[in-house]
Amino acid sequence: MQLQARIPVAVLGATGMVGQRFIEGLQNHPWFELVAVAASERHNGCPYGEATPWRLPNSEMPASVARLPVVTCKTEATPGIRIAFSALPAEAAGEVEVAFARAGVAVFSNAKSYRMVPDVPLLIPEVNADHIAAIMQQRKQRNWQGCIVTNANCSATPLVMALKPLQLSFGLRKVIVTTLQAISGAGYPGLPSYDILDNAIPYIGGEEEKVESETLKMLGTWQEGHGFVNAPLVVSAHCNRVGTREGHLECASVELEHDASPEEILASWQNYTPEPQALKLPSAPAHPLLYRHEPDRPQTLRDRDAGNGMTVTLGRLRRCPILHYKFVLLGHNTIRGAAGGSILNAELCVHKGLI
Repeated sequence: MQLQARIPVAVLGATGMVGQRFIEGLQNHPWFELVAVAASERHNGCPYGEATPWRLPNSEMPASVARLPVVTCKTEATPGIRIAFSALPAEAAGEVEVAFARAGVAVFSNAKSYRMVPDVPLLIPEVNADHIAAIMQQRKQRNWQGCIVTNANCSATPLVMALKPLQLSFGLRKVIVTTLQAISGAGYPGLPSYDILDNAIPYIGGEEEKVESETLKMLGTWQEGHGFVNAPLVVSAHCNRVGTREGHLECASVELEHDASPEEILASWQNYTPEPQALKLPSAPAHPLLYRHEPDRPQTLRDRDAGNGMTVTLGRLRRCPILHYKFVLLGHNTIRGAAGGSILNAELCVHKGLI
């Protein structure tokens, strides 16, 4: 797909870590042109390069973005944009995102504020691309030309990507997952070093509830006239914060509706070619799921950047003595689980003519 001109976009909450991931992902994007960076009032008018240090490893702040003036997160401060990528914290996102949608802007949000709202898609294009049909109902019900589309919690995202082929091939009844989540999931600067060094913290506020509820919505269905219907399965999550910088490692056990051989499980992952890959969307990795056969993989440090951070890496598939199977999965929390996921959501909506 080729566009006649790139679509002007803004990043809201641009000075934070996920905001910087948005900026990184939008550099040289074939469809989107970053024309505005927005943040809190205290940065208003300041060049982006002076407003915040660049915190991402292995890259530099783009010179073109460094020169952009930081503006406030208001529609009048970002005229002409058609898409807003929101990295705002939940406490700020609610009113701001609605204001942009009312102004006719398509908002792709990383915040939790609207994920479970009945007319808002909670979208992973490789999992539930058909859920974007909710946008039309959202526009009709709310009488706005814009929209709000959310991406999932950063630990639910790789889990659901691993589960979707199993659901399609064998059905799912029960899922138990234990997460080992990176400190970047808490935003910058994360946790005090004295709290996380030589430590693992078996509690992340609200995280387990989000994994359990969001998984059901994403693996469920959109029914025109009825809305979202949750998938008929049970999910139990244990969420832990560990001292890794980026990348959420998760250990999952699943009970299937129909038992399968290990070879059939592997084939369901390896042969899975969902819509973004078939459409060759710009941010879609060639392989959304990658299975590593080494006995000690995936590893956070070695595998989180697979597919430019957009691939979920799987490994250690084996029989479970309580449920059917257990395995390990890994996803990059600030790319696939945040900014990169939102950009891919926007690409799908553009391709479908919704923007």
